[in-house]
Amino acid sequence: MISTLFRRCPGSWLPIGVLATSALVLTGCSEQKSQQTQMPPPAVSVFNVTDQQVGDYYEYIGRSEAVNTVDIRARVEGVLVQRDFIEGGTVTKDQLLYEIDRAPFVAALQGAEAQLASSQATLVNAQKTLRRGRDLIKRGAISQSDFDSQVSSEAQAKASVDSAKANLETAQLNVGYTRIHAPFTGEIGKSNYSVGNLVNASSGTLATVTSVDPIYVNFQVDERQLISHLLNNPDAKSSVRQPLKAPIEEQGKFILTLRLPNGQQYNQPGTFNFADTQVNETTGTLTLRATFPNPEGIILPGLYVTVQAESEAKKEQPLIPQASVQQDLAGHFVLVVTPENTVETRHIKLGRRINAMWVVESGLQPGEHIIVQGLQKVRVGGKVKPTVVEVDPKTGAIANASATQK
Repeated sequence: MISTLFRRCPGSWLPIGVLATSALVLTGCSEQKSQQTQMPPPAVSVFNVTDQQVGDYYEYIGRSEAVNTVDIRARVEGVLVQRDFIEGGTVTKDQLLYEIDRAPFVAALQGAEAQLASSQATLVNAQKTLRRGRDLIKRGAISQSDFDSQVSSEAQAKASVDSAKANLETAQLNVGYTRIHAPFTGEIGKSNYSVGNLVNASSGTLATVTSVDPIYVNFQVDERQLISHLLNNPDAKSSVRQPLKAPIEEQGKFILTLRLPNGQQYNQPGTFNFADTQVNETTGTLTLRATFPNPEGIILPGLYVTVQAESEAKKEQPLIPQASVQQDLAGHFVLVVTPENTVETRHIKLGRRINAMWVVESGLQPGEHIIVQGLQKVRVGGKVKPTVVEVDPKTGAIANASATQK
């Protein structure tokens, strides 16, 4: 029966099936469109862009160097009888470091003193004889030859006294050289000789003393950067080439800080104190030197550190969190939420990094809002539901607790 109907009216069933299918498709599309229309915009966290005072900033790799380094040496020959310091420890100015056997030098000193006394006695006798001779020569009691001999004897006695005095001074110096003292306060290294060793002026270094406070840091500035800085700052030449004339604060140029090898910031600012007179032909750099206080001895000579130079002259520039910055083939960009809560892409030019923040040289204006959280949920041109949050400038952590609805 049913087959008969299909045979009789094959065309009458096709429109009915098509219409039914079309109705179902239209109903599904309508429901999907309705669901999309009803979905709320995604919630995102946004950061309110503000200007802050930021100065020009440069970083250089530097190496620390002791202000004073002295190799301790023996100046007289003798046996070491005492070593009065701890290797690797701190010594103070004029502290006794080594003592050489004094007995031979004390004996030589006593001999020099006796020789001087004898020479002085001889001189006194010669002077008396000469005074008598002057009277006798006037009366013709002695010959001119005898008088000349008396004058010569008196002169030889004077020379003998001068020689004895010089020998005495040498003997006194040698006695003093048997005790070797620290020339300044600092740290002393390993002792190359032990008590009982025979040392002399050719024995080489007994130990090395280095000062630790303050300490130098040497670093190099590229010639192109140097020339650009001098051309853009007409009064900079005196501050770079003659840094000893005034402290860096008075010059109003750069504040120097250090970042230690472990990445921590050193808590003492430095000052320029030297600039070389010519650029190195091989490296194309000019060597500069800064002095840093080092009261706790944290910076040892020979450390590689990062010298940070920031200008005292500040200008207003936006600071944004690193978490908000993305990158594509065209460069760095952020997602900006417009006043209509629409997302748009904004390419920016980045400057220096300060902790967890980037300085923006161009591309953003104060008061604009950029997305810092929820970037994966948005699309350019779409609507969002923004919430303004605070960002810790040091750690980059988002303070959701203090968030406020935009």
